[in-house]
Amino acid sequence: MSDPLRLGIAGLGTVGVGIVRIVQAHADLLAARAGRPIAISAVSARSQKDRGVDLSGYAWEDDPVALAARDDVDVVIEVMGGHDGPAKATTEAAIAHGKDVVSANKALLAIHGQALAEAAEAAGRVIRFEAAVAGGIPVVKTLTEGLAGNAIARVLGVMNGSCNYILTRMEDAGLTYAEVFEEANQLGYLEADPELDVGGIDAGHKLALLAAIAFGTQVDFDGVALEGIGSVTIEDIRQAADMGYRIKLLGVAQMTGRGLEQRMSPCLVPAGSPLAQLQGGTNMVVLEGDAVGQIVLRGAGAGMGPTASAVMADVVDLARGTRYPTFGQPAKGLRRARAATAAIPAPYYLRLQLLDKPGALAKVATVLGDAGVSIDRMRQYDHADTAAPVLIVTHKTTRAALDEALARFADTGVVTATPVAIRIEAV
Repeated sequence: MSDPLRLGIAGLGTVGVGIVRIVQAHADLLAARAGRPIAISAVSARSQKDRGVDLSGYAWEDDPVALAARDDVDVVIEVMGGHDGPAKATTEAAIAHGKDVVSANKALLAIHGQALAEAAEAAGRVIRFEAAVAGGIPVVKTLTEGLAGNAIARVLGVMNGSCNYILTRMEDAGLTYAEVFEEANQLGYLEADPELDVGGIDAGHKLALLAAIAFGTQVDFDGVALEGIGSVTIEDIRQAADMGYRIKLLGVAQMTGRGLEQRMSPCLVPAGSPLAQLQGGTNMVVLEGDAVGQIVLRGAGAGMGPTASAVMADVVDLARGTRYPTFGQPAKGLRRARAATAAIPAPYYLRLQLLDKPGALAKVATVLGDAGVSIDRMRQYDHADTAAPVLIVTHKTTRAALDEALARFADTGVVTATPVAIRIEAV
């Protein structure tokens, strides 16, 4: 059998420990599948505390950059996190010392991916990052290999399990956002900076990476329009359900005549769709190709086992000799996409509080009509005070037209609270 592929693991948090466990538990299976042994040579972390796995057989490096320079390491596995600092320095050092890199670091690649990919390819090295997007779901491999014969029309999905947990928990338990946010935080479901999760930033990193592969463009996280879930109320969840929808933090990327559209925001999806059925911390990515149609991938989006599994998929590919450019095409050939200045038209859900007096609805309809927004459905609910809750589903419209109407509602004298507007995504 060939010489072993020797790994250096930079980072021994949850994912790093999961990788050690897989290599130790499945050494024979990995060797059979890869055609050569896979062995850990060295590890690095901030402390040598007990992590519940036997590390005695591996060299220890306090500095991950030193690990990347070791002669007995062929592949550096970067699972430290962070878009700068040690993670970036270690990745750059690995490339400079002729190592391939396997990373679970979506922030690093979303922000520095183009430069790192060009450096790796110039050095004859590769960067693999299956674990950086959607945990254990093999979406990167699906895009780069399984759907290589397709022109991709759209990528969309639920890519942050913490946000999906919060939204489904609100719906199931009838709790407010603030109540479920605190519950999720106590359970350890949120990042140390929760805004990375609930603000859509974490999921936006993932969307930017998938868009680069899908559309052959340079990764552009700055081009992702971000809106978190902090403004979603239990009333919106209940009333959207009454209209046949569920609310999800949804990422969508598609190439349009106006440029590359990338957005991560709360959207309504039809209650009968696969995305609407997604519960708890699970992720789902939907890929649409011209030849294959729609592909739906569902699975655990985070955690020790799923993320370590994705890392090892990349490691086994490298052990087999499977090599391709970071984003599926040579980095120097990736074009810089023009960011779309507006999303393609879509229906919208509107929730309004109107004074309960004659002509109120007519004034609202007139404002919408003057802005070019057509009403598809409308529902008014029973109420006990002077303000009546009204739901409207529009026909397809632009956000600009809708914003024009929203701005003019204040002049009607009948809208008593800030209107809520949420896009309805066709899936």
